Amino acid sequence: MNFRIAAPTLPKALRWRPPSLCAVCHDWGRQRVCDPCLLRFAPAIRRCRRCALAVPPGVTACGRCVTAPPAFERTLAAFDYAYPWDGLLVRFKFAAALDLAPLLAARLDDAIAANDAPSPSLVLPVPLGPQRLRERGYNQAWELARRLATRRGCAANARLLLRVRDAPHQIALPAAERAANVRGAFAVEPLRRGDLDGQCVALVDDVMTTGATADEAARVLLQAGAASVQVWVAARTPAPRDA
Repeated sequence: MNFRIAAPTLPKALRWRPPSLCAVCHDWGRQRVCDPCLLRFAPAIRRCRRCALAVPPGVTACGRCVTAPPAFERTLAAFDYAYPWDGLLVRFKFAAALDLAPLLAARLDDAIAANDAPSPSLVLPVPLGPQRLRERGYNQAWELARRLATRRGCAANARLLLRVRDAPHQIALPAAERAANVRGAFAVEPLRRGDLDGQCVALVDDVMTTGATADEAARVLLQAGAASVQVWVAARTPAPRDA
């Protein structure tokens, strides 16, 4: 069953937050990464509307998305996968640093709000396979997705899109092998396919590298009846300098 999470109604000015050590500079602040570090390490970047790679001024889509567009229509990213976000996301993903989830979701929410992408009707996380979920104890994509659903006032569901085949971690594979690695990895819950009919879906993940995972998941969602798929990621891996 889809569920809708009511957004907090307490004014921001009245929401007291205890001091916190910045995860980057270790100075005291009011959030997990302090404002000076956010200003320094999270600059606004002009991105390809389709895949969120950095593009020059006046360009709306990178060459790859023009010649071979992915199944998803739009990608929104909070920052590049570079220092300090790369280390923080590794901790978030593999070391149960769930204290970073509110910050990452808030930064991604800011990136979503700053763009003109259509509002989704349903937010889904990229799923983990059962074995990997048992090993890790949580799905980092769901930790972001459920918080973004609250902020955006959308329905969210962690069990509609399934991972039916565990595959080697994408991070260990060359870019050319990543699409084949995730082919056939996803399916829609057979008894819930009707829940996707006509839905505008936001697919949430922590990092996009080549876009192969998001492309495969989006293809499955569209085949099951979704009207459109956009992708929300905390970080986008930059293109190689010689690409």
